[in-house]
Amino acid sequence: MERWGGAPGDWVDLSTGINPVPYPVPEISARSWTALPTQADLAGLCEVAKAACGITGDVLPVAGAQAAIQMMPRLMAPGAMRVLGPTYNEHAASFLAAGWEVEEVADVQALAGAEVAVLVNPNNPDGRRWVPEVLRDLAGKVGFLIVDESFADPEPGLSLGRSVPDNALILRSFGKFYGLAGLRLGFVLGRSGVLNKLSAIAGPWPVSGAAIEVGRAAMSDTAWHAATVSRLAKDAARLDELALGAGWDVVGGTTLFRLYQVPDARAVQGALAEQHVWSRVFPYATDWMRLGLPGLADWDQVERAIEACRA
Repeated sequence: MERWGGAPGDWVDLSTGINPVPYPVPEISARSWTALPTQADLAGLCEVAKAACGITGDVLPVAGAQAAIQMMPRLMAPGAMRVLGPTYNEHAASFLAAGWEVEEVADVQALAGAEVAVLVNPNNPDGRRWVPEVLRDLAGKVGFLIVDESFADPEPGLSLGRSVPDNALILRSFGKFYGLAGLRLGFVLGRSGVLNKLSAIAGPWPVSGAAIEVGRAAMSDTAWHAATVSRLAKDAARLDELALGAGWDVVGGTTLFRLYQVPDARAVQGALAEQHVWSRVFPYATDWMRLGLPGLADWDQVERAIEACRA
């Protein structure tokens, strides 16, 4: 806004992968604000999460997937970690900050032999995907496997949660698919032994009463989930059509964000910003641009902005 002008309400932020049509937040009880969450409250949230995600193992609620990412390096003494990249950079950053040796590799097979291997499925930003059988095989070739499934809600068949290996943890976001990132809710899936260690780090009240109440309501709403999966797929196809019309190529992505190859990402980002549409570019790929999906009232503005970039 300082550079291109406009007030917050004038801008469309497509730099994230957050569902722009969020779950309608129900009225929250007074107790959720005034009382500490009980173990029964947390257990109820976990049961709903297990059903919603198709989980057979144990679940630990946390204050967003990012909180879990920050805690992961503390589960064991620092050593060597490999991460499949390019990907969300907070995984490498959290291990580096905790004194780990971090190596980024470009192929899933190159993770074999790592003390700790980290993989995002589907990957951010390019949307690469790996079926559970490949990941279970990988788990047998590493000391410990961390799979970030923050964007997996629309594609439940990708999840490793139906049978989590003993030496693996799975991270799940709530805020991205349900469009409520400010609620700060996420989950870690795994076996009880390692989750107990993580729970000790997270503390006795890892999420708020309001997050528990909203999370239970949202994840129990199977009709909303199904309708949202369908809408996201249609909106992703609509955004691709606009991008292709501008001469951009589709590199990949998920139904929560799309990745395009453009002539000059910084230049295109600036052209979109002239129309008060913000995007995401990457230092390691000067021709990559990632766009989240517009909200229901934002399509006209986004269409005009992309049209202004037409090659």
